[in-house]
Amino acid sequence: MPNMTRGLHDIASILSNPILNTDSYKASHYLQYPPEASAMFSYIESRGGRYDRTLFFGLQMLIKEYLCRPVTAAMIDEAKAFFLAHGEPFNEAGWRYVVEQCGGYLPVRIRAVPEGSVVPTHNALVTVECDDPQVFWLATYLETMLLRVWYPITVATQSWHLRKTIRAYLQKSSDDLTQLPFKLHDFGARGVSSAESAAIGGAAHLVSFMGSDTVLGVVAANHYYNETMAAFSVPAAEHSTITSWGRERETDAFRNMITRFGKPGAIVSVVSDSYDLFAALDVWGTELKQAVLDSGGMLVIRPDSGDPRTIVLQTLRALDASFGSAVNRKGRRVLANVRVIQGDSVNPESIEAILAAMDAAGYAADNIVFGMGGALLQQINRDTQRFAMKCSAIRLGDEWRDVHKDPVTDAGKRSMKGRLTLQVNRRTGEYRTVTLPIAGEKGEWEDALVTVFDSGRLLVDVSLAEIRSRAHAGEV
Repeated sequence: MPNMTRGLHDIASILSNPILNTDSYKASHYLQYPPEASAMFSYIESRGGRYDRTLFFGLQMLIKEYLCRPVTAAMIDEAKAFFLAHGEPFNEAGWRYVVEQCGGYLPVRIRAVPEGSVVPTHNALVTVECDDPQVFWLATYLETMLLRVWYPITVATQSWHLRKTIRAYLQKSSDDLTQLPFKLHDFGARGVSSAESAAIGGAAHLVSFMGSDTVLGVVAANHYYNETMAAFSVPAAEHSTITSWGRERETDAFRNMITRFGKPGAIVSVVSDSYDLFAALDVWGTELKQAVLDSGGMLVIRPDSGDPRTIVLQTLRALDASFGSAVNRKGRRVLANVRVIQGDSVNPESIEAILAAMDAAGYAADNIVFGMGGALLQQINRDTQRFAMKCSAIRLGDEWRDVHKDPVTDAGKRSMKGRLTLQVNRRTGEYRTVTLPIAGEKGEWEDALVTVFDSGRLLVDVSLAEIRSRAHAGEV
């Protein structure tokens, strides 16, 4: 048996083996279906949750990474050794069929709503079908890998809803909506469970925003979604670059930031609460004020502790007193030469509370940028939007039969039945899930699902620019 406890330098090859990218018990399922089974059909849906609509995103990443490379004989040998030692049967004949008769490519058809679509919950977002009698069970074997699309969808959904919140306050208090894509900055890389999570979740956030310090997320968005540069960042201080100067030289540390990065049109962010935020604000507004003005850049102050709502208002008022502000056409004050970035305790609730408090105090949303970390990429799970992938139809011999679950102990886990598709109303934009063959008002409803993958071939390769356009098409 191959050594399954080998070093991390070999883990990438293990992760790329689709036979192992599953749950243990699925290895035995090929023996559990009716003997006459010849095809299967499954679907993915959000069964409700925190938000009543989800923004579909991330399937293209999963397909490109895991399904577009062929299964090999070596992968079969590796998986066989693992499962037999692990206590599970192994369908060697089925996997040899995939390699020898299918060229290693899984004979599976995946259909999905276009990425960037915003769809009400309780609808089929993805369907997976395998009509090859030799390996029909693939339609459920892939559940473990494919259902992980819940993660980018949930991140993208949360960011989309946060964009709506921020946009509403900009519309109410600002003269400039063009700043919206940079109002919520991703600082989630250090707070996630893995590099892959940073890449996938970081990319998902970029459907709605263009500011990120999660390098792997930007790289993933560029790579998987055909983008030259999906997001941007600016020079920013962290506590180590300030405190390394010592408390007595904090002003020198601040001055160094302006000297190094304060250029006309540039933005420089400086954390200012290492010791005494209010003393630091006084220094910025007196001793360093002229240096900030002479630089021609925009100074962004980061208070990083305390009650967010209270601290943001105190910071704004202190900066207003020293740098001044102008009243815009909405009757709100916009600070001159300075802004605030709030990155501590930022979540959907605190964003709303801070913006509401600013508006009540007469400050435009222009004055603040939010930096979001763990709450953006990590403080969600599959149950946030109650994602599930279920088998809904099976072909026994030549006849398709509906399949569903309907537990008396939890009606919320009731699944849909039949071979499903998603339709969209051409006139109203309304979505509905129906069974095949499609029945309904002809001419008004059209199929919203497209075939994105078939037997190893990626059939749709969408760009991030197109996804963004679709996701925000309704903004006015």
